[in-house]
Amino acid sequence: MPRAAKVDDSVLARVLRDQEGVISRAEALDCGMPLHQVRYRIRAGGPWQRLLPGVYLAATGTPTQQQTEIAALRYAGPGSALTGVAALRRHGVRVPAGKALTVLIPGGRVRANRPPVRVWPTVRMPEFVLADGAVRFTQATRAVADASRELSSLREVRAVTADAVQRRACRLDQLIEELAHAPMRQSAWLRQALAEVADGVRSVAEGDLRDLIIRARLPHPMFNARLYLGRTFLAKPDAWWPMAGVAAEVDSREWHLSPGDWAQTLARHARMTACGMLVLHFTPTQVRTEPDRVAVEIRSALQAGRHRPALAVQARPAA
Repeated sequence: MPRAAKVDDSVLARVLRDQEGVISRAEALDCGMPLHQVRYRIRAGGPWQRLLPGVYLAATGTPTQQQTEIAALRYAGPGSALTGVAALRRHGVRVPAGKALTVLIPGGRVRANRPPVRVWPTVRMPEFVLADGAVRFTQATRAVADASRELSSLREVRAVTADAVQRRACRLDQLIEELAHAPMRQSAWLRQALAEVADGVRSVAEGDLRDLIIRARLPHPMFNARLYLGRTFLAKPDAWWPMAGVAAEVDSREWHLSPGDWAQTLARHARMTACGMLVLHFTPTQVRTEPDRVAVEIRSALQAGRHRPALAVQARPAA
């Protein structure tokens, strides 16, 4: 009669500790656990639960985000890495809410998509990836490029791209280099978003304002230019027309949640108007839903600004 397999409890405990309680079937078997015991533990009412095919959590209850990500990587197999929105979330970039996890695997390996996991085979596996415990994820540059293929609108791609650059998760030149390797048919939104970022656009609201200016055939402004009076820094308005001394700001409640933020906005406005600038304020909603009225106000301000002496304000392009 064959001897019963003996579970190596110390190895099992180490795997569960290192992987936040997540373990694959292969790992459990490698610890000496018989298949029938694995099945017994994941039975209805048992101490383990199945997260993905062949991947389990040695606990009951709702898995954490970290556990879900580890499970996705255990399912995808060795060498896999989170990318796209899931990776950008780990870089601190603001991304749309969603549960899908996109995982890169080496080309030639076959793995079916299993919600919430989306598996992308690629011949361009990153040479270097980052790790947080058992979670492996791509660098921000690759993550932005892959996220542009995941997201459902230009506005979302614009938001993610601008935020990644704004937070210095990656640089514009790195994104342009990555774009050179992106699939041509799936990179149109990213190409447009990068063109906007190169123009100085740093948010979705500013991107919407840029679209409005182009559609209305208004003179092209400097976006996020740094304005100085002599050596004194004045402000960095969303849009600046130096030939007319006109600035436009898209004021979002998102950036004015505290009295201190609002006080800073008022102080910036006072500095600009004290130098003779014409400062226009619009909300993101006005830019989206009342584009004709916004365009008329900008055009009128530009006409008024051209009929006066030039201001002694110096502008430097967006950093």
